Amino acid sequence: MPNFDFVTQELDQKLTKNKKKIIQVSLVRLLAFFGLGALLILTLADHPFWGIPAFGMGYFFVRLIQTFNFHKDQEAIYLALQKMDVEAHHRKMRKLSGFDLGVEYSEKSHPFSNDLDLFGEHSLFQLLNHTVTKGGKDKLALLMKSKFDKDESQRRAHAVSELKSKPLFLQAMEAAGLALKKDEKEAENWINWLNAQEKISWLHRLLAFLGPLGGVVMLVLVTTGILPEAFLGVWILIGIGFLGSVFQPLKKAAEAIPSAATLKSYLIRTDLIEKEDFHGEELKSAKAELSKEGVPTSGLLGELDKLGLWAQNRINLLYLPINLLFWTDFLLFVQLASWKNRVGQSLSHLPENLEKWEVWVSLGAFEVELGGSGNVEWTDDSQLSAIDLTHPLIFPEKAISNSIDFDEQHRLILLTGANMSGKTTFMRTLGINCVLVNLGLSPFGKNLKLGRVQLYTSMRNSDNLGESVSSFYAELRRIHILLERLESGEKLFFLLDEILKGTNTQDRISGSEALVLQILQTKGFGIISTHDIELSELEQTVEKVHNFSFHSEIHDKSIDFDYKIKKGPCPSFNAHKLMELMGIRFNKA
Repeated sequence: MPNFDFVTQELDQKLTKNKKKIIQVSLVRLLAFFGLGALLILTLADHPFWGIPAFGMGYFFVRLIQTFNFHKDQEAIYLALQKMDVEAHHRKMRKLSGFDLGVEYSEKSHPFSNDLDLFGEHSLFQLLNHTVTKGGKDKLALLMKSKFDKDESQRRAHAVSELKSKPLFLQAMEAAGLALKKDEKEAENWINWLNAQEKISWLHRLLAFLGPLGGVVMLVLVTTGILPEAFLGVWILIGIGFLGSVFQPLKKAAEAIPSAATLKSYLIRTDLIEKEDFHGEELKSAKAELSKEGVPTSGLLGELDKLGLWAQNRINLLYLPINLLFWTDFLLFVQLASWKNRVGQSLSHLPENLEKWEVWVSLGAFEVELGGSGNVEWTDDSQLSAIDLTHPLIFPEKAISNSIDFDEQHRLILLTGANMSGKTTFMRTLGINCVLVNLGLSPFGKNLKLGRVQLYTSMRNSDNLGESVSSFYAELRRIHILLERLESGEKLFFLLDEILKGTNTQDRISGSEALVLQILQTKGFGIISTHDIELSELEQTVEKVHNFSFHSEIHDKSIDFDYKIKKGPCPSFNAHKLMELMGIRFNKA
């Protein structure tokens, strides 16, 4: 397999040199084509001896085509690397406009994905996604929404840590996928074709031998004048009758086999994986999955690449006369069917396995480009402890870190604070860092300790006119699900933002108090944010409830925020001042 260059240094100069080579090879290829044509004419019109240099020129022409294709593929890889460099810079700057939103994966009913900016505009998916196929993207999104699993997360973390030490491998895998990305055929068609055994009769094998032999004999006899040209026509007519028996199987193969570009993408990425040395069990296992029969998959793909190119170009004007004269379809059918019967089933898993590798590449590339530097600690207790966490979607130089601790004595935090002071962002910071840890990634901060718990949020509850559901009822449904899960004995870390905001103050306070007491009878722990300062009095009477808050400093013409969490309830609110700053005139008489 050709060795492509995946190094990003001096990309502009490399592209310029490569383009010059493409032009040079194109010119030489054109001259070789005319030379080949001239030699073929001399072979037919003058003497068969000219066939010898014609064969040599044909071989040279094929080599030029391969060289040209190599440089075109290398150009595509350089362009992909350039695009990846630009995207990496935009991710670092948190300028995510233009990246795939992944909105199709957002679920209102999911326990946490809709509230934590996992998908959509300015989302974690945009930072994470380095996949190159629809299947890879689906698998990444599914993993982002998966249940928290300590053991799986730790295994992923070890694999991601190893991948982080292989930036060139990650770069090459993504570039190979991007550079050769074409409109995909359905992988299912290819898999079904691979799994279906092909019957090769003795007649197919006989005609695969007799066709080329008979064609050569007939051509020599007619060219030398021993037989009249009419015999050549009869030979071709006989061949058409026989060739019809393999027309449909070869047509199905041509339709099922991926395009040359897709096969090349499979081949390059598989070869990269096979040549890379992995030490962790997770990656070693993923690598072994590519070669289930013990045969290097890249070699099998190389064989299919040659046979597939032949099968997909059978209607080519250059191929047709050769096929009619030498009955080459039989030779192609026998080779292709033999290859499929021998190794087809061992390759049927390849698209799915490469999709899994796209997820690994996404996780590893995220850690290389932007990954947090924090430590992760897992515990079997219902516990969460965060030290200096920041939000991964906020530009690092602007992000404000905060810390919090939950344990058996600190089960429920009532979070109060002024408008825009940072309550919701803090809660999302906790939630999204928990998702990162579950993915096997590092948290953004110094340390995150997490127990064997599941995450549940209720933040973005909106009305639904189609279902005649108000935002208040939508929130109540979320709370109902939370209570059902908690009362079934499940350990949940919950984040409830501006609880029961859709009702009057008296009902909201009494309902919130009842909810707090009900939650404390379960194994759940978490944060409830509220504007009702009256709820902060629960700390005095209810064990395990604690007050924290975010403050603002009100000036004559402005309001300042430090976005730092503080112990105790919020001493003052700013809604009145915010309304004044927005132009609402209060009657001070």
